[in-house]
Amino acid sequence: MREIRDLNPGAAVRVAAPATSANLGPGFDAMGLALELRDEVELAVVDGPDTARVEGEGAEALPTDGDHLILRLAHAHLTRRGFRAPGLALRAVNRIPHARGLGSSAAAVVTAVLGAEGLLPVAERLAPEELLDATARREGHPDNVAPALVGGATVSWAREGGRGWATAPLALHPDVTPVVAIPDTTLSTRTARSVLPASVAHAVAAEQAGRAALLTLALTARPDLLLPATRDRLHQDARAEAMPSSAALVAGLRAAGHAAVVSGAGPTVLVLAPGEEAARRAVDAVGGLTGGDGTAWRVLTPGVAAEGARVDSLHHG
Repeated sequence: MREIRDLNPGAAVRVAAPATSANLGPGFDAMGLALELRDEVELAVVDGPDTARVEGEGAEALPTDGDHLILRLAHAHLTRRGFRAPGLALRAVNRIPHARGLGSSAAAVVTAVLGAEGLLPVAERLAPEELLDATARREGHPDNVAPALVGGATVSWAREGGRGWATAPLALHPDVTPVVAIPDTTLSTRTARSVLPASVAHAVAAEQAGRAALLTLALTARPDLLLPATRDRLHQDARAEAMPSSAALVAGLRAAGHAAVVSGAGPTVLVLAPGEEAARRAVDAVGGLTGGDGTAWRVLTPGVAAEGARVDSLHHG
């Protein structure tokens, strides 16, 4: 039986993880983009019960004790790594909206795992390439955690033989400018995935593969191709009934020439604009297409987070 080592009270770490938009249209469960909108977390080993202090998005609804997701994930990760904390104190400033398709759960996973790793002795910490498996294992797929870890745009895939995950950064063209339209409604990832078909026609799969390949070209070298490159036939149509306002906004924006997609599982809508002027036009277009059904939309141009999650050791205990 493996020995469990105790962490000393006083060790503390700070982690800041970016929001992410997964899928980007046809890159289902494989592609993602980091956005410069960050949750900041401080995690400390304490000689006492778990506590959580949260500010910002979702603060009024989140647990203030050991039931907080980040605390549960951090303890579970420490156990897997052969360590134990008598208690953990969490302080969080949340800027990523919850249940909107902007990677809030992935940011929680990343901050929990990187925070737990930051509490360990330096010689015991996982190598950067091992962190993808440690985080994707909890999410079930790497499309959000990969860009949250490394920043920018990423494409990820399953290693042969079920040996975990791999990811590669894309050299994002500097003109690619994200715009996000965030509704005041929420949608759980579980609900969004439950409406997906169990199988698709060969022709649909073939078209989807071509669009995903084109998306890689558009993101890295030809942003003028973003509109056709973001056409999806695998998941967005199936999910339209679960988020009718978002589906209508995507359709209206695309009809007006904007590369709009559902961000992750939704209901946020992402536009990948080929430059700042195109981004301004997209913002104006959102304003002109929304408001008819009573849904309130918040429109942001957060910029691409070129850097992934940041970790700072505050005290080694």
